[in-house]
Amino acid sequence: MTITKAAGYTEVLEKNKPKASIVIDGANGQILWEENAELVREPASISKMMTVFLVFDAIKDGKLSLDTEIVATEKDQKISQLYAISNNKIVSGVAYPVRELLKMVIVPSSNVATVMLANAVSDNDAGLFINTMNEKAQKIGMKNTTFYNCSGASATSFEGLYKPEGFDPNGSNTSTARDLATMVFFLLKEHPEVLDFTNQVEVTAMKGTPYEETFETYNYSLPGAKYAFEGVDGLKTGSGPSSAFNYIATAKRGDTRLIEVILGVGDWSDQDGEYYRHPFGNALLKKAFDEYEYRLLLPKGQQKIEGKTIQLDQDFYGVMKKNEEPKLALQDKQVVLANKKEQLTEKMPRLSLNYQTVKTDQAKKEQLPSTSNSFTSIQKKNYLLPGIFAVLGIVLLFFPTKKNVFSRRKRSSKKRGRTMVKVAGTACLLVALLFFIMTLL
Repeated sequence: MTITKAAGYTEVLEKNKPKASIVIDGANGQILWEENAELVREPASISKMMTVFLVFDAIKDGKLSLDTEIVATEKDQKISQLYAISNNKIVSGVAYPVRELLKMVIVPSSNVATVMLANAVSDNDAGLFINTMNEKAQKIGMKNTTFYNCSGASATSFEGLYKPEGFDPNGSNTSTARDLATMVFFLLKEHPEVLDFTNQVEVTAMKGTPYEETFETYNYSLPGAKYAFEGVDGLKTGSGPSSAFNYIATAKRGDTRLIEVILGVGDWSDQDGEYYRHPFGNALLKKAFDEYEYRLLLPKGQQKIEGKTIQLDQDFYGVMKKNEEPKLALQDKQVVLANKKEQLTEKMPRLSLNYQTVKTDQAKKEQLPSTSNSFTSIQKKNYLLPGIFAVLGIVLLFFPTKKNVFSRRKRSSKKRGRTMVKVAGTACLLVALLFFIMTLL
């Protein structure tokens, strides 16, 4: 409450405060704030974002594309007419592109659009799709999450039109703030294009067709909405009788991206809870942006850490408190941030960077490869070549002393000839001396 009021939202009431919340950095999943983050809650329609996750996985794998058309069935049309759960109009026989169904899922929180996408991914095997949701949750480290349906509405809410085989039709999806933050973290890492669907205050689906519909967001923290907060570009709200009002958000300012989860705001009996959640969320984002930033921890090039000179091929960045100096250490051939915050799971990217050790001249000499040592040994044993040059030099130096050698030449020619021979002899002796010195090294 203190944080929210300090941010200027003085109208908030104690009874409406979140039951659980968390804020993490979007680069490495460090926990910057948490309160009851392990408390198991019902995420309600936030569950739809796991279905969206699997749709984008299917697109990446080539099974679907944003332009893939899904033809609505009679059952789909009937589901769209269930007004006890959030929906939009779907007409049997009409082909709906995946991109249009994604708009319907993310903004008006359409249950029928969610089911249609889930069926497209699983070839109409609802039970298989729920198994895939749970497998994905475990794979990315959501340890306290269980899915019973694809949308957050219990299967019984569909009045027999949606029956995931092998799952309790009355079962409610359960998760924690920590797990949901993990889901959002990996969704953004693997499919950042999802933000193209979550960042709009108003969307029009099936534009230019007889089935065109326009929807306004429930994410009132988006720029242009009632509680607009600078940098917010997603993601989803969710609410229900048991869950109260929930909200997952992400915001980016400069190079710093944050992710937050707000669960259990207000009470279902007061529908204004859909507004109450945003001041709490905005206040936590403000606090985190005020205190933390994504910044350079260590520039590339040669650095000295723990008395060791290392070479970095790239700059080392991470999220840290603005007034805190990074404490760096060497571990497993990596530079690591020793004073990092706790990360969500062990599956988060490490706050580390590979380095190369820079050897001193002495170290280099001591660690010469064996091939160099062998070459030196060969040099030391090879005395034949300098011996040849030494003998040749002596012969050339003394040979010209015999006067009859050049008797038939002119005096000047004799002089030049003797000089050249002496020079050649001297050169041979110098070469021999050089080779001898090299063998001693």
